[in-house]
Amino acid sequence: MKREKYQLGMIGLGVMGQNLVLNMGNNGYSVLGFDKNAKKVNELNTKAGDLNVNGVEKLEQFIQLLEIPRNIMLMVPAGPPVDAVIGDLLKHLDPGDLIIDGGNSYYKDTELRADTLSEKGIHYLGVGISGGESGALHGPSIMPGGPLKVYQRVQPILESIAAKVDGEPCVTYLGPKGAGHYVKMVHNGIEYGLMELIAETYDLMKRGLGLDDSQLHSIYQWWNQMETNGYLLEITANIFSNFDKKTGKRLIDVILDEANQKGTGQWTAEDAMDLDVPVPSIDIAVGMRNLSTYKDQREAASKILKNGKPKFTGDQEQFIDSLRMALYAGMIITFSQGFAQLRSASDTYGYRLNLNSIAQIWRGGCIIRAALLNEINTAYNRQSDLPNLLLDPQLGEDVMRLRESLKTVVCQAAVLGIPAPGFMASLAYLDSYRSDWLPANLIQAQRDYFGAHTYERIDTKGVFHHQWSPNI
Repeated sequence: MKREKYQLGMIGLGVMGQNLVLNMGNNGYSVLGFDKNAKKVNELNTKAGDLNVNGVEKLEQFIQLLEIPRNIMLMVPAGPPVDAVIGDLLKHLDPGDLIIDGGNSYYKDTELRADTLSEKGIHYLGVGISGGESGALHGPSIMPGGPLKVYQRVQPILESIAAKVDGEPCVTYLGPKGAGHYVKMVHNGIEYGLMELIAETYDLMKRGLGLDDSQLHSIYQWWNQMETNGYLLEITANIFSNFDKKTGKRLIDVILDEANQKGTGQWTAEDAMDLDVPVPSIDIAVGMRNLSTYKDQREAASKILKNGKPKFTGDQEQFIDSLRMALYAGMIITFSQGFAQLRSASDTYGYRLNLNSIAQIWRGGCIIRAALLNEINTAYNRQSDLPNLLLDPQLGEDVMRLRESLKTVVCQAAVLGIPAPGFMASLAYLDSYRSDWLPANLIQAQRDYFGAHTYERIDTKGVFHHQWSPNI
């Protein structure tokens, strides 16, 4: 053993857990890993070298080798596995010990676990971590929630391993209860929306313009040097330059066109509905992942519901530029929806979220990091209580300047018969949000007609009912 007692224990030595342990070790902390899989334990011990890091296979040994009060982080799949690990731990823990859930747990589960453990004197933090395996090793964005004093106990560790932007760590205390996992959930919802938009640009250039993978690689590289700069564009450019060892083809061309999900995007959409916050760009991204899995039905429908395959006849370079500007508009709109949801959740759930701080810690380490977050950070510096980012003078001006490109892309997609629901939802949201009149008065009338649900008037306060038909 390299140390008699370790400052933190990590349960779950998959890629994320193992890399977080090594990250902590590289920053001078002593960390003990535990996993029932001997191969993963051996991998950690081999990679640890001279670091104050070790791995064990027995839970009892793991518990005994931790400093008291114990700090234990879980990096296991969300849901029942978390509860199973907590159940095993409770047999060995003492009051004052701390469990940190670093996985993608549902925020309501986190709050229930925290309340249950609090009754036993065990502290609990729900901590969202974004950045993938590379971020876990070199610096992720970290989103902690729970009791402030408990967070302060591990604050130095989290700040040391987090990504740094302008010398500032991409971690901050977010709020009580499940605030950390809630923010991570919305982060993932925004991620769904951005990925859908990028995928639609790919489809429009590949099927619509007939561009090959080399051209796509160059275009996404170029876009990543513009205002659309961000991690997702960076990796998209790299994807198109990778080859498949088995076939020699570009790897992207041998990947099945079905994309599953682990639930965080769906949770975001469902919770937004509970809050009455419209997030159509996220909703449609979740729906399109679901639709992609209907491969057999899509293939059958393509033979029956034929499109005729119209050809693009415009200026390719001009359309590619419109695509880039439409993508940036869609990014602004998707972030606007996500931050509007965070604003509402902050008030409804008592999280007291600082949206400016969230924008700051998302600038580095996380999957949705993008140059746009600097503009969002500036917007909240101008007005901290901004209800929607589209109301910021600069971002609002930007998105309206780009609206023509967004419209061009939506219209061209419809002509070509190539689905672009992310762009369509973004344009519809923008036009609806900026409209001082919507046809909801007709919906009120319809509801009152068939269900006596009443309606409100423009000239008198109160609710009213009308006898719409003498036959009712």
